Formats: sequence, structure tokens, C-alpha cells
Amino acid sequence: MHAMTDRRLWSYKEIAAHIRVQPDTVRSYRKHGLLPDPDHVEGGKPYWYADTVRAWVASRPGNRNRRDD
Repeated sequence: MHAMTDRRLWSYKEIAAHIRVQPDTVRSYRKHGLLPDPDHVEGGKPYWYADTVRAWVASRPGNRNRRDD
């Protein structure tokens, strides 16, 4: 049986791959307060649950028309 919550931890790299941007773009999102707070911090690096990221992506305004930098 598969639980509904996805507890895999994603770094900037996984988030970037998921939303098809560069990891630096995700870092700048966080710098500007656009990312949710990390679910976990290890060795100074932030990590987010995959579920957290999916919920954030779903709630982003205009996530249909992203532009490529």
C-alpha cells in the first residue's frame, strides 16, 4: 500500500528538475521568499519534501507560462 505523502527530500537540484529551471533560479526564489520554508536542513543545506514542492508548484501563479532564462 502506497501512502499518499511523498517523504523524499528534494534539494534545489531536484526542485529545479521538477519545474524545469536551473538550480540557481530556485535559489533566487528562496532568496525572494517565494519558496516555502525547508522541511529539513542538513549540513546547512535546505531540503523539501516532494509533496511540499508539488503543493507549492500547484499554488504558483502562472505556472503554465514559465519563461526560460
